[in-house]
Amino acid sequence: MSMINLKNRRPLSSRDTKWAAGCAAWLANKGVTPNAISQASMGTALVAGVAFAASGHVGSVYGVGAFLILGAFFCQLRLLCNLFDGMVAVEAGKSAPDGPLWNEFPDRVSDLLIFAGVGLGVGNLSLGLAAGAMSVLTAYTRELGAGIGLAPDFRGPMAKPQRMALVTGAAIMAVFEPLFAAAGTVLTWSLWIAAIGAALTAIRRAARIRTDLLKRG
Repeated sequence: MSMINLKNRRPLSSRDTKWAAGCAAWLANKGVTPNAISQASMGTALVAGVAFAASGHVGSVYGVGAFLILGAFFCQLRLLCNLFDGMVAVEAGKSAPDGPLWNEFPDRVSDLLIFAGVGLGVGNLSLGLAAGAMSVLTAYTRELGAGIGLAPDFRGPMAKPQRMALVTGAAIMAVFEPLFAAAGTVLTWSLWIAAIGAALTAIRRAARIRTDLLKRG
């Protein structure tokens, strides 16, 4: 990340916690760069996506559960990467000239990898790709507004933190799915919720852009 406009940072309460500050300081002291953390987030998303995909193609109930928990864990690890890349860049003063690229590009790749993986796991790749595409669209509308001088709009109902919370929660619930539903039901519903919620998020953000532009006259 580089030359970061603090007004364009996603508001995160975790950024002000002692544990986050301590971890960011440790990473900075070890010479870990913000760009490397951003790039690592794609690796965590790849592991999550592969784990979700594998969960739908193993015969053992225990194997399914293990892959689902692994996928959920790496979804949260992805969010930690997203937290620490900005903190190391801003608070530790280690921004780089190409930082803006690595701040945004890996997130779009990560969304696609995770949702495609979930789609493969439940046997519905098209739905997974649709959820990923709608996720990318939410980011596009936010950046569109910021690019024309408006305040960045991080509102939901399905912004990145909400999407990852949804997938993580659905994966954990799916571990116990044999007790109450057919295999893949919970994750399939999570994809529908993510896709529809992200589409509504993009529409809300686009509507706000239009309203703000009309106010400009």
